[in-house]
Amino acid sequence: MTYNKIKSLPEATTQVKAWQNAGLKVVFTNGCFDLLHLGHVDYLEKARSMGDKLVLGLNSDNSVSRFKGPERPLQDQQSRARVLAALQFVDLVVLFDEDTPLNLISQLLPNILVKGSDYLAENIVGADVVKKNGGEVKTIDFVPGYSTTRIVEKIKRT
Repeated sequence: MTYNKIKSLPEATTQVKAWQNAGLKVVFTNGCFDLLHLGHVDYLEKARSMGDKLVLGLNSDNSVSRFKGPERPLQDQQSRARVLAALQFVDLVVLFDEDTPLNLISQLLPNILVKGSDYLAENIVGADVVKKNGGEVKTIDFVPGYSTTRIVEKIKRT
């Protein structure tokens, strides 16, 4: 059941440590994932292919509103978490309410931290923490033309 993949930070920390103790490589990424689209699916598949388990830090509703504006998110955090947890290549979803996932990354200490290629590796939040712990920081190219903002604008025009 997909609900089993949605964890609190303490639960997620315990799970990540268990995976790592079993010799598995844990990949972490984060985002709002407001309207799941091809760009998201491609990105998450690529992130998962970099290791054995994919942990997704999901911005809470409050965090999304602060970041994207008062009209967002379009879907509440429980809905977004459930949809993401249903994806076979997402192994764990953990919500965070802060503006950045730094606390999550500092607690989870993934082997690989991944963000989109619109970020420079050295500017990725938590990169220093992951590298200090012996991990890697990588970026993934996006599928051109796909973004939630672009989808919302298209809907408004029709």
